[in-house]
This record gives sequence, C-alpha cells and structure tokens, in this order.
Amino acid sequence: MARIATVRDLRNRFPKVRELVESEGEVLVTERGEPKYRLTLYAPERASKAPGAKDYMARLRRFQPRPIGVSAAKALDEENRGAR
Repeated sequence: MARIATVRDLRNRFPKVRELVESEGEVLVTERGEPKYRLTLYAPERASKAPGAKDYMARLRRFQPRPIGVSAAKALDEENRGAR
C-alpha cells in the first residue's frame, strides 16, 4: 500500500517525502484529509531502436528484371538482325 503525506508535508518536509517516493514507489498526497494526488517515480520512455542500415544492392536486385540466358540472348540477336 502507498504511504500517505499531506500538502503541508510537501512544503515543509519535501526531502522526507522524496525518500518515501524512492523507497515505496508511490505516495498519496492528501488535502484536508482526502486523497487528492499520487506521486510516483518518473520512468522515462525507452528510446526506440534506430533503424538498421539499408541494403541498397539487395533492394536494386529485387526490382531489377532477371538477366536472360545465353541462348535467349542469341535468339533475340538473331531476331533483331532480320534478313541482313
């Protein structure tokens, strides 16, 4: 269960309240006898991993057409020559 401190404790005895937050993890702050606020430890968000390096050659190979074989190249050359 969380420890309890008053607004007056925050003003006059903040180092003790800070120690409570550090040891307990959470402190409820009351105002006129009613719980109003909750103090918790600050936990910064973790930085996301930086994206890895791009492999541009793999990307280029993925989008380039496949090379034709030797026999297909000869057939294409013969077809383009016509009746010369």
